[in-house]
Amino acid sequence: MLIDSHCHLDFPELAQHLDEVLHRMQENGVTHALCVSVTLKDFPGIREIAERHANIYATVGVHPDYTDVALVTVDELVQLAHHPKVLALGETGLDYFRLRGDLEWQRERFRTHIRAARAAGKPLVVHTRAAAADTVRILAEERAGDVGGVMHCFTESWETAQAALDLGLYISFSGIVTFKNAQALKEVARKVPLDRLLVETDAPYLAPVPHRGKTNEPAYVRHTAEEIARLRNMGLAEIADQTSRNFFTLFKAQPEDTHA
Repeated sequence: MLIDSHCHLDFPELAQHLDEVLHRMQENGVTHALCVSVTLKDFPGIREIAERHANIYATVGVHPDYTDVALVTVDELVQLAHHPKVLALGETGLDYFRLRGDLEWQRERFRTHIRAARAAGKPLVVHTRAAAADTVRILAEERAGDVGGVMHCFTESWETAQAALDLGLYISFSGIVTFKNAQALKEVARKVPLDRLLVETDAPYLAPVPHRGKTNEPAYVRHTAEEIARLRNMGLAEIADQTSRNFFTLFKAQPEDTHA
């Protein structure tokens, strides 16, 4: 059993071939996937995918990169999160790489998501890029550890990983860990405690080696798990089993039917 803990099945690159994508998941032993929200406008489509397929789950949230969306409120997020297939709040966080200027609105949006997660009793899916210090600080200030969460597509330092782990978060690795030039990230992947480790694709982006540069999809999470197994001198089956158990522990979900 392997689980893709973060993908975007509603994005057109995957949505237009969804049945084939789900079939290739099964062929590669990927039994479940978490389809992650980036805007509230697109959330109904994500929820519909999760409702239609027993092995697909959903999140609700607004990605920090989106500047042209309406103000999101705690009450709105909590209401949308009150659905059995919605496992988490997010994708939320901070991104200082793509955006410049006064980003206080981004930090406030992040705080809103954390407060909603605590109110809903569901964990967070956290995005951070070029903003590690502020991300960790706000997570601590807003007591995100009360509900936990995952630092998705982790690319930061071991010190940032330690800070997130100390707050009770999990660390998820994407196909980036398979890239030859990602030596520092490979070292982090060796150190993260096994019981706090997740794997993901972030599909349709960041396809792992040997598919780098192509459209990513959940089936390819196997390559990320294989690389982490290699880095830790472990078998793929052990990594697959542990990351799957971690997924269900963090997101408080029960493995249902493993077929779409």
